[in-house]
Amino acid sequence: MAIEVRQVCHPDAVKRFDTDELRKHFLIEKVFVKDEVKLTYSHIDRIVVGGAMPVNSKLELTAPFSAIGTNSFMDRRELGIINIGNTGKVTVGNDTFEIGNREALYVGMKAGEVSFASNDPAKPAKFYLVSTPAHHTYPTKKVGMAEAKKMAVGDQEHANKRVINQLIHPNVLETCQLVMGLTYFEAGSMWNTMPCHTHDRRCEAYLYFDMDAETRVVHLMGEPTETRHLMISNEDAILCPGWSIHSGVGTASYAFIWAMGGDNIDYNDMDMVPMQTLR
Repeated sequence: MAIEVRQVCHPDAVKRFDTDELRKHFLIEKVFVKDEVKLTYSHIDRIVVGGAMPVNSKLELTAPFSAIGTNSFMDRRELGIINIGNTGKVTVGNDTFEIGNREALYVGMKAGEVSFASNDPAKPAKFYLVSTPAHHTYPTKKVGMAEAKKMAVGDQEHANKRVINQLIHPNVLETCQLVMGLTYFEAGSMWNTMPCHTHDRRCEAYLYFDMDAETRVVHLMGEPTETRHLMISNEDAILCPGWSIHSGVGTASYAFIWAMGGDNIDYNDMDMVPMQTLR
């Protein structure tokens, strides 16, 4: 298992970042690596973002002690998993869950050791992982798209008509602070999270996927009056600190997974940004 640790960046410093620095601190490239668990530990709300892509063997989610300080990954954490690949299995303690494409699994604190396997090595699973610190044990539970709370938002006129699928969310199950879901767009819509917002009490991470090799998402970040952009490729993730907007537009169709952690689990805890404020 590989883990990278990233420190917090103050917005005053980010104003002076060039493209390479922005990518170094906020973009997570190559989330999925064959036969590897690849994690990024961010000091932004101590969120862990990563991927597990088992092909030839089962993969274990071990505890990187230097980063999280516990002997087992789940000792003081909760974990959200969404599979964007083919069907695979997640074993948690003595229980094994078959997780299909677009299905999620919430793993509660102290649930036991976690491992990943694909049903067919020729068609591997791609388990997207997000973990946040936890203070209480809630039951481990599988959540399918049929169980998600769906929110239809936006409109065709503004090219942002989409459906937000809340998978790991208070409307579906109990968690300590982790909230996670998946957003799809209607045909012809390309803008996500616009009009934009910040939420200073929580961080967020996006995974962009379902993109062709040539497709890019122009991801907007930064303070509303000091916006920056990054070009995002398929299956790249990006860290979004609470002071930053997090919005984007695609050159072609795409989907994304959003995950949040912080002071609360109120999905509507947003500070909306008037369009005329953006610079």
